[in-house]
Amino acid sequence: MRYRKLGDSDLEVSEISLGSWLTYSGGVEADATRACTEAAFDAGINFFDTANVYGRGAAEAAWGEVLSAHPRDSYVLATKVWGRMSDDPADAGLSADQIARQIDASLTRLRTDHVDLYQAHRFDPSVPIEETIEAFQKVVEQGKARYLGFSEWTDEQVRAAIDLAGPELFVSSQPQYSMLWQAPEAGLFDLTEAHGISNIVWSPLAQGVLTGKYRPGRPVPEGSRFASDAMAGARDLVYTEANLEAVQRLVPVAEEAGLSLPTLALAWVLRRPEVASAITGASRPEQVHANAAASGVELSPDLLAAVDRALGDAPLTEPVLAPNAQPGIRRR
Repeated sequence: MRYRKLGDSDLEVSEISLGSWLTYSGGVEADATRACTEAAFDAGINFFDTANVYGRGAAEAAWGEVLSAHPRDSYVLATKVWGRMSDDPADAGLSADQIARQIDASLTRLRTDHVDLYQAHRFDPSVPIEETIEAFQKVVEQGKARYLGFSEWTDEQVRAAIDLAGPELFVSSQPQYSMLWQAPEAGLFDLTEAHGISNIVWSPLAQGVLTGKYRPGRPVPEGSRFASDAMAGARDLVYTEANLEAVQRLVPVAEEAGLSLPTLALAWVLRRPEVASAITGASRPEQVHANAAASGVELSPDLLAAVDRALGDAPLTEPVLAPNAQPGIRRR
C-alpha cells in the first residue's frame, strides 16, 4: 500500500480507503463489517471514511465498536455532517447548533475523542456561510477534529469559503470521480491544487458499473443497488446504455494489461496527483484486498490512450451537482 499526504496537513492516507455508505450502515452484518475492517488493516489501509447520516448513525456505531480495538494513532478517521438525522426536517444542515450537536453525537458513536477529518457532506445555502465556517473552526479549536474538508461543493462555494477563512481552512475535497464521471477535471482539481487541498474521491467504480457485472441491453437486475429508489439519481446518470457499452469495451483493455477491470479503474483514478485516496466499499474481505491491490499500479501512456478510446464519448465531463447538493450561497 502506498500513502499520500492529505492536502496541507500532516496526515498520510492510504491510496485506497474504506467507506461505509452502502455497507456498514445496515446492509452488512456486524461480523462482515468487522471482517472487512480487519482486512483493511491487513492490506495497509489506514483511512476510514463514514458519515453521521449513514444509517442515521449505524455506520459510525459499527466502526466505533470495531476500530476501538485498534490504537487510535494507527488509522485516520473521517466523518461528515449535513444530512437529516431524524424525521424532523430541522435535524439537518450546517447551522452552528447542528454542527455542535452532531460532532458530539458522532464522537460518541465512534468511541473516540476526535476525528482526524470532519467534512461538510454537502453545502447548506440556508445558513450564512460565515456561520458554517465559524462552527467548523470551533470544532477544530475544541480538539474534536484535527482538520476540515467538504464534499460536492461548487467551485463558487469553495472560493467563497476560502475568501472568508483563507486556504488553510480545508485540507480535503470529496467529489465523485471515476472513468465514467470525469467532471472534477473540468475545474475542481485545478482549484483544489491551487489551495493545497487534496481530493478523496467517492464512487471510483461508479457504484459498481466499472466492475463489469452489469451488461448493456438488459434491465436493472432485481436486488441490485441500482434497483432501489435511493439510487434513482445515480441510475439515470451512471447506469446508462452508453456507459455499459463503454465498460464492455474496457474489459479487453484491462485483460491485455493483465489487470482486473476494477484494478484498472482504481489505478486510473489514482493516476491524478490531485487525488489522495479512492474510497471503496466492500462486503467481503476478499473485495478489500482486491481493491487494495490497485495501489501502486502504474498505467502507461499507451494504456491510458486505450482507455480513452474505449470510453469514447461516454464519460460525464461537465460539472453536475450530486444528488441533494445545493447551489447558492447565503451571506450574513
